[in-house]
Amino acid sequence: MAAGPRFEPVVTRRSKKATKRINLALQGGGAHGAFTWGVLARLLEDEDIEIAAISGASAGALNGAALKSGLLENGREGALANLNWLWEQMGAVQDMRMPAWMIGALPAPGMMSAALEASMPFAAVESLTRMVSPYAYGPFYRNPLERIAQQFHYDTICAAEGPRFFVGATNVHSGKIRIFTGDEISTETLLASACLPTLFKAVEIEGEHYWDGGYTGNPALFPLYAQDLPQDVLIVHINPLERAEVPRNPQAIQNRINEISFNSSLLREMRAIRFVHRLLDDGALSEGAMKRVHVHMVANDDLMQELSLASKMVPAPYLLHRLHDAGYEAAGTFLANHRDDLNTRGTVDLEAMFS
Repeated sequence: MAAGPRFEPVVTRRSKKATKRINLALQGGGAHGAFTWGVLARLLEDEDIEIAAISGASAGALNGAALKSGLLENGREGALANLNWLWEQMGAVQDMRMPAWMIGALPAPGMMSAALEASMPFAAVESLTRMVSPYAYGPFYRNPLERIAQQFHYDTICAAEGPRFFVGATNVHSGKIRIFTGDEISTETLLASACLPTLFKAVEIEGEHYWDGGYTGNPALFPLYAQDLPQDVLIVHINPLERAEVPRNPQAIQNRINEISFNSSLLREMRAIRFVHRLLDDGALSEGAMKRVHVHMVANDDLMQELSLASKMVPAPYLLHRLHDAGYEAAGTFLANHRDDLNTRGTVDLEAMFS
């Protein structure tokens, strides 16, 4: 990927601090994955945070591919350059550093999302996807992500060096998750992980067909439980877990169905982590029999609740910019509050979450 960085990295040097090794779990969520772009940009500024492994689905897999490839090619600056390139390709403006007066003159993200949702083009496309299969397009069919995925450097993405990288996709035939890693990762793998079945044809790999990985692991956490990986899993969460109001119009109902569907697999894995913690705490399992995972989360549910399925599907440059900045800020807040907790304890209260 040939692209220069659009943001100058401001490296936070902590020469007397111990290295914090973490695993990243990157959720999918279409254009909302620009939030993860901002989170990763902030993490890359801290030289004493080492990324040991990455698990991603859909947009999370694309972010993970850009991150790993860049780290191996040119360190942290290379990773940032790749992420900037990726989101420019996804629809961001050339230089995302909008002046404050310009941002203030633009509508709030929620208003922008509502405008997209009410627009005739989005309504037409949404209606079309409910009535027409992507298999009906014939020679006119194309997956717009293919152009981007083909430009990744798979020699570095698949390399044994650097962070271990896991990409999840859903097997259409069995309904099970498949984790791709190492030399298994390719253009087709990334397209499979981001394959929404109402928009794209299933991606064929080795005679099997795959849909979006978010259905069965958004993202998958279990590949990060290997004994030689750190205990800490930092989840970059971009699908709201809760909404106070009951959705009543068709768009809101569809949006909430999407959020619940893409959160369900993650919640199941977090329940399993909580169950293992209870067994270890009660002495039913001896320490070391199973891994005690330290769960952390970076999110901005307030912002994400203002957005909708429309803003996931339409990568408007202004929204990508706002999501990037929100992710950068959220990661900065997390590090300010919990950096010392990394490699020591989890910061997500699993008991409260599932009580």
